[in-house]
Amino acid sequence: MNDRNPCMPTIYGEVDPAFDAVTAEFERNFAERGEVGASVCVILDGRPVVDLWGGVADPATGRAWERDTVGVVFSCTKAAVALCIHLLSRSGEIDPNMPVSRVWPEFAANGKGDITIGMLLDHSAGIPVLSAPIGPKALQDWDFMTGRIAEQTPFWRPGTRHGYHPVTFGHTLGEVVRRVTGVSIGSFFATEIAEPMGLDFWIGLPEQIEPRIAPIITAAPGPTTPFLEAALHQRGSIPNLFVFNSGDFARTGVNTRAGRAAEIPGANGVTNARGLARLYAGALQDPDLIPGERFPTSPGFDETLHMSTRFDRGFMRAMDNHAALGDGHSMRVGAHAYGHCGSGGSIGFADPAPRLSVGYTMNKLGHGTLLNERGQALVDAVYRSLGLSAPPIRHQLEQDHQ
Repeated sequence: MNDRNPCMPTIYGEVDPAFDAVTAEFERNFAERGEVGASVCVILDGRPVVDLWGGVADPATGRAWERDTVGVVFSCTKAAVALCIHLLSRSGEIDPNMPVSRVWPEFAANGKGDITIGMLLDHSAGIPVLSAPIGPKALQDWDFMTGRIAEQTPFWRPGTRHGYHPVTFGHTLGEVVRRVTGVSIGSFFATEIAEPMGLDFWIGLPEQIEPRIAPIITAAPGPTTPFLEAALHQRGSIPNLFVFNSGDFARTGVNTRAGRAAEIPGANGVTNARGLARLYAGALQDPDLIPGERFPTSPGFDETLHMSTRFDRGFMRAMDNHAALGDGHSMRVGAHAYGHCGSGGSIGFADPAPRLSVGYTMNKLGHGTLLNERGQALVDAVYRSLGLSAPPIRHQLEQDHQ
């Protein structure tokens, strides 16, 4: 769409003129913010209004980012897992208040008998990481991981605090799905959600999709944070175990066939912006899928990330940590929006009020734990195009306690 600057990649796709601000920020991401290859998609009331892609998918070969290019979206995958759980809940096969041990008896060991499926969804279960050492390829071994999770003692009394469950979220809820349905989380998601919705979205990538992959480009070290300080200097802490006892998928496995073929439902879903936006658009079109018009949240200090976070039935809600931590640690979206960020800054979310769904994916990771300036600039442009803005976080937190 734009090749005015010879240093700029050509941007492809279609945009409703009312959303030209999104195009402008997408171009700025390449021109000023170090973007390499990316896609962004916005669906408003079921109608695509932005569908853009551009840049380089694979710098090693120079292969361009095409319309059907896909990549690993890390924790954006958690939203797909949450929707699987809500689908089973709606059908009556499970209930959020049900103890996990009712469908997975071994899980009750070492003080976990009262942990409910809802606690897994809102990251209050107390098993964010594993204490016992695991090997580099452990995340790819389903039986090993679920066995270790079943043996784990909670880090706090379940339900009394919350802390991001970076990997265990996917394996615990995935095992619930497997115990209830008899099929893996990747298979269930494919047959019950992705295929009916027509999504290019996989948990466990089929080999025939490999040529479409944009390899992940890691970010340079960023500024220090309380999380990083704990990870580096507090041996045995939750941040320390997250960084140093979570296998090697995030560092090296993400760019291997084995790493993408495995089902790591907290971290290795593969899609693009269109797949994320359509996933959330489908949720908006099915209002009974996620119960409740406004959801209770688990706000406050996060025992894993060491900052303020808000989780809600498997999704992230708006979070603003800019004053305390600077860029890269916030997700500024609408008051009623729900979604999920992925490592490096990808995002998918829905905002029920304007019937909006958004997806953004890229191959070059950015700094921070949530949205960096590339993703937030796109989100802000979407809201500006609608004549809206995300309300102050204080207003959102007041709503949590009403």
